[in-house]
Amino acid sequence: MSSPDLRDRLFVLMQHVTPQMGLTRFAEFVANSRGAWTRGIIPRFIRKYGVDMSEAVEPDPSRYACFNDFFTRALRPGVRPLADAPFVSPVDGAVIDCVRLQDDTILQVKGHPYSARALVGGDASLAAPFAGGDAISIYLSPKDYHRIHMPSDGRLLRMIHVPGSLYSVNPATVAGVPGLFARNERVVCLFESAFGPFVLTLVGAMVVGSMQTVWHGLINPPRTGTLREWRYEDQDIRLARGEEMGRFLLGSTVVMLFPKGVLQARSDWLPGRSVRMGEAMAAALPR
Repeated sequence: MSSPDLRDRLFVLMQHVTPQMGLTRFAEFVANSRGAWTRGIIPRFIRKYGVDMSEAVEPDPSRYACFNDFFTRALRPGVRPLADAPFVSPVDGAVIDCVRLQDDTILQVKGHPYSARALVGGDASLAAPFAGGDAISIYLSPKDYHRIHMPSDGRLLRMIHVPGSLYSVNPATVAGVPGLFARNERVVCLFESAFGPFVLTLVGAMVVGSMQTVWHGLINPPRTGTLREWRYEDQDIRLARGEEMGRFLLGSTVVMLFPKGVLQARSDWLPGRSVRMGEAMAAALPR
């Protein structure tokens, strides 16, 4: 039997040769298809991944018209209470890392570096406020709740859709593909807040059908292969801490950037720790 390390290496190697876009488009088609066979997929998925349907507004799997309706299911009021903290987890998932940037550089798991500038799509001026700041990354597994919420109060300034690869974002691939989060397709959202600017990035992955935000709707598809940007400085789009801001149609990862001296991430937010949307993520540093 092969060792776990060998299996992980083979898994990563297979992704280099897999037709990522074709597989993703097929998954997208399946996830949005309606019919009796769809109602068979959902119960099997629940059993395989141990999804807790008692938390859902609609706990009956047969009531979902397609897989994506189930995957982006709403939760019952009160099952994700907001902590009394200035920064809360925007998602259910597992911590990938909480790291201090070295100038513009983010050290990914196992020391793979990538730059804040690359993450946000190559705009040096957008990345500049986060030099020496903090990056917090959270992975959403298949069993998790897949709506994304605000880590703090914010006013939307910009949204950027950055084309890229579609590698899996599970721990084995994060460890095996250098700079993964700055290589995969992603949606970068820039907000201003009482603490200064912050970035909330939705990172796509293999078989992630699409991403959407509450102010725009579906962002991808289309996938044009070119960077697309929307500006909102002349609008007053404000979202409160804990308010829904977007959804993954099939799962992925969020990466947040904060300026230097703004927050102190919780010391127990170590790689692999399970977190829930709304729990305290960080304390605000004195200003």
